[in-house]
Amino acid sequence: MTTSRLQDVFTIDFEDWYHGIELDPADWDRLESRIEIGTCRLLDLLDEAQARATFFVLGAAAERAPDLVREIAHRGHEIGTHGYGHEFVYKLGAEGFRADLRRSLEVLSRLVNTPVRGHRAPYFSITRASPWAFDVLQECGITYDSSVFPVHNYRYGIADAPRFAHEVQPGLLELPPSTWRVAGRNVPVAGGAYFRLLPYTLTRFGLRRVQAEGEPVVFYLHPWELDPDHPRLSLPRRVALTHYHNLSTTQARVRKLLAEFDFAPACDVLAKYVCDGRRAVGNTGRFSE
Repeated sequence: MTTSRLQDVFTIDFEDWYHGIELDPADWDRLESRIEIGTCRLLDLLDEAQARATFFVLGAAAERAPDLVREIAHRGHEIGTHGYGHEFVYKLGAEGFRADLRRSLEVLSRLVNTPVRGHRAPYFSITRASPWAFDVLQECGITYDSSVFPVHNYRYGIADAPRFAHEVQPGLLELPPSTWRVAGRNVPVAGGAYFRLLPYTLTRFGLRRVQAEGEPVVFYLHPWELDPDHPRLSLPRRVALTHYHNLSTTQARVRKLLAEFDFAPACDVLAKYVCDGRRAVGNTGRFSE
């Protein structure tokens, strides 16, 4: 069977600037919400490029900005879930994860008319410590996940997990963020802090290498990365580096990226993946006919 190259996937983890820096959730309400600033900049960039994306929406953020979530859906972007409280899945345990996921889906069901089928865990925190998470996702009606990052990181990752889309268990697809295979190791080039830490030319080269393997790029970003003026807190050095570095360049880099790659929502790309009869084989995650 001959198949055309799949479009690339653009994803946004819809959360405010303070959600991912491990602050006490009890402090969230006293912090300035700036999610609209970065999100509106992203939406305008996507409109400019005539591209559509998947927004993995945090339930707690959606409750504070419901009209913004409705606007995202109105502009034709896919709504997925990012859980409710931005907690590590492997720390929640199965019951805690189930409750958190259901709460997020209840929030989203009041804001959008289409079923939520996609999920991304906060901190990419489905790891070897939480294999039960896939069963919970299916129980809650999720048909694809994008939480397993095939890298080693102190907070997440399964370094030898398949690099490309695959059926992680019957009826549930896994869509990993993109990595570039160099000297036997997976180099993260998928976005987020890596997009700001690495030179743009290196990011582009890594993503082109993914395409050269016949696979779609899976890119991710956060709205606060397009808001360099959001508050700066005193944080541990490693957290501060990844959170605040090079924020002033993100908007221009995203505009360039959107001009050079053909992006679509995850649901569209995975629908074509299924329609084409592609499947992941062995332990490599490579598509085959």
